[in-house]
This record gives sequence, structure tokens and C-alpha cells, in this order.
Amino acid sequence: MHLTAFNAAPPAPAAEVVRVWADIPGWVDAVVAGRPYADVDALAAYAENLAATWSPADLERALHAHPRIGATVSGDNAEAAASRREQAAMTTAADDDVAAIAAGNAAYEKRFGRVFLIRAAGRTPGEIRSELERRLRNTPDAETLEATRQLAEIALLRLRGTMTDDPEGTE
Repeated sequence: MHLTAFNAAPPAPAAEVVRVWADIPGWVDAVVAGRPYADVDALAAYAENLAATWSPADLERALHAHPRIGATVSGDNAEAAASRREQAAMTTAADDDVAAIAAGNAAYEKRFGRVFLIRAAGRTPGEIRSELERRLRNTPDAETLEATRQLAEIALLRLRGTMTDDPEGTE
């Protein structure tokens, strides 16, 4: 989507775009209310500054849109499509990585009471597995902070994958 179209869109359609990045109502509203943005970098900087204030409740709210790492992502909405792209490396993962990540997901959910969240884009299955194993040793507070940071990374990657300053990149 070209930034000028996003800047000019009515609030509801603009919010639908932002909600795919992270479904945190206050953040979505603030990003939409911050328009117009001079360029994608300004939008990303504003969104990132707002994300730095996310609370544990914001994290929990946003997790409904994030499937387990390695799980088959169903649906044809924008969130599902983004998750499929981000987890593409898992489609060719070795069986031992798949099994270890599945076991790690279960252990993580038992320990922390929520789905394991990681920016999967740009990571190999082995890297995801290593991070999962490392993060299982975190304290609950440290892990909440780390998961919130991962959510922000995901949101910013989605933002940058959606928005463009280039008129040739319009949808």
C-alpha cells in the first residue's frame, strides 16, 4: 500500500491495515490518529515508539492472531497470510527440528501460559528451536518482556512489508 493512500484512507480501513501488524486496539488507534506520515520511516518510528509502551495485557491481547510456530496456518485473512510468509522456513524444517519445536511449544505454554512468540522471518528452524530452548529458561517477567519485544519486531516487519513510499509499489 502506498503511504499516501494510507494517509488518506478513512479511519476504519486504515485501522484494518494497522491491526494486521499488531492487534492492540490502543496502538492501532494511535497509529491511525498519527497520520499523515511524511514517509514510511516516520510511520515506523512512531509505531515503534508506541510499541515500546506495550504492557503484558497488550501482549496477551495480540497473541490471538499468532499461531504456534510450526503449526499449519489456516484462513485467508491478512493475519494468516502474514503468518504463513513469516513461518515459511518451517515448511522445509528437518523432522528433529519440527519435533523439538512442537515439544518446546508445549513446554512453553505449560510454563508461561501462552503461545511462544518469535519473529520467525529471517530465522532458520534451527535458530527458532535454539531461541525457544533458551527462552524456556527465562523468568516469567523476563519472558513477558522478551515476547513483547518479539511482537514489536513482528509488527514493524509487517508494517514495512505493507507500506511503501514508492508509487510503483502501490496496490
